[in-house]
Amino acid sequence: MVERKSRFINARRWVIKVGSALVTDNGKGLDRGAIAAWVEQIVWLRSQGVEVVLVSSGAVAEGVARMGLSKRPSSMRELQAAAAVGQMGLVQVYETNFSRYGCRTAQILLTHDDLSNRRRYLNARNTLLTLVQSGVVPVVNENDTVAIDEIRFGDNDTLAALVANLLQAEVLLILTDQDGMYDADPRNNPQAKLIAEARALDPALRRMASGSVSGLGRGGMATKVDAAVLASRSGAYTVVAHGRESKVIERVYQGETLGTLFLPEQEPIAARKQWLAGHLQMKGTLVLDSGAVKVLKESGSSLLAVGVLAVEGGFERGEMVVCVDEQGSRIACGLVNYSAIAASKIRGQSSARIGEILGYKDEPELIDRDNLVVL
Repeated sequence: MVERKSRFINARRWVIKVGSALVTDNGKGLDRGAIAAWVEQIVWLRSQGVEVVLVSSGAVAEGVARMGLSKRPSSMRELQAAAAVGQMGLVQVYETNFSRYGCRTAQILLTHDDLSNRRRYLNARNTLLTLVQSGVVPVVNENDTVAIDEIRFGDNDTLAALVANLLQAEVLLILTDQDGMYDADPRNNPQAKLIAEARALDPALRRMASGSVSGLGRGGMATKVDAAVLASRSGAYTVVAHGRESKVIERVYQGETLGTLFLPEQEPIAARKQWLAGHLQMKGTLVLDSGAVKVLKESGSSLLAVGVLAVEGGFERGEMVVCVDEQGSRIACGLVNYSAIAASKIRGQSSARIGEILGYKDEPELIDRDNLVVL
């Protein structure tokens, strides 16, 4: 427990996902009492200095209940209509409960395309970071009203894991209607044992996982294992626990052994840097002066436009570029905050002049240090 506690009390950013079966009380409409309890715990968690992003399922399921449907629709247009109706109720309940504690909330609706497109990925990241750093709790859901099969996440477990990657969260807590992951299906095998802790990348886990039986959401234990794998690539710990456990969020934070803890292979910073360095294609080149090279190598700071001598390539905002010295040696790579055209205009200039030169200012850095890898 001591080791678990040290992992969580030192984590400063959490993504918490609540599943459809919990939020909607098995399809009977929103469970306002349960939502109020989770909100109270999230407010407590924030009082401990933790930034929280909430990923909540339930829009479609709530829409099904509000529209008086006997089951979840199968056609896309009916699903989108149910999502549109249900989203209203879902957001109202969260807003009402958080406001009781003087806590501001924001609704964020995402599709897979928002996180696969580099420019929109960076925009989503900047918006979410601004919100949590301003003391706001973002309530994130898939944009079911416009998403089509080709751009769906498939389930909110995947969405929550990608948001954890996006924000470099240290903890992903998935609240579900199961106690955690078992080594066999407990519905069919009374000898099944709860797995308290496992490596997220252990291939045996996927074989043990079972599908969803609630009929309300699209996820199951298999999607939660997949989410843990995704979250681990940026170094996040994933916990899958029963959302109906009393004070479950507080108890996980305090290190109690609840549910299943999935361990990443590396610490958050190292894992994210490896992911950035090894999985994205370079779209352009920034030639740096000796001062910028020294700063990057010695302090790992952000890259400012003032240290850039030349810009090569046709990259867009949010794409990966390589940084080289005047001799062409590779120094670093990272996700750039400005397009090649904009970067060419502000190269060699101080951050204070970006707005004057471009007529707008997205970020003071050309590449933020969190999106930069020194090679």
